[in-house]
Amino acid sequence: MSELLDAVDALLMRPDTLPPPEVRAQLRKADGLTQQDVADVFGVTRVAFNRWEVGAAKPRRRHLEAYARLLAGWAAKHPTAAVGSEAK
Repeated sequence: MSELLDAVDALLMRPDTLPPPEVRAQLRKADGLTQQDVADVFGVTRVAFNRWEVGAAKPRRRHLEAYARLLAGWAAKHPTAAVGSEAK
């Protein structure tokens, strides 16, 4: 069973697996951050970050893993933010 759970964890941690766009925005907002705040950390424009958040573009490989990690961290920190938007 442990091997199965490890395999599931590996799937969950895949950097190319991002939550749906509406969940991404909810998580960011739950942490009280603007798109510009996050864009500044990643060294991209607010417009580029907006495209990631709405699903119009995918972050380049060098940003993808970090963005996935940030979203996972927000989801852990604000578990109801993602649940609330999925229920709509």
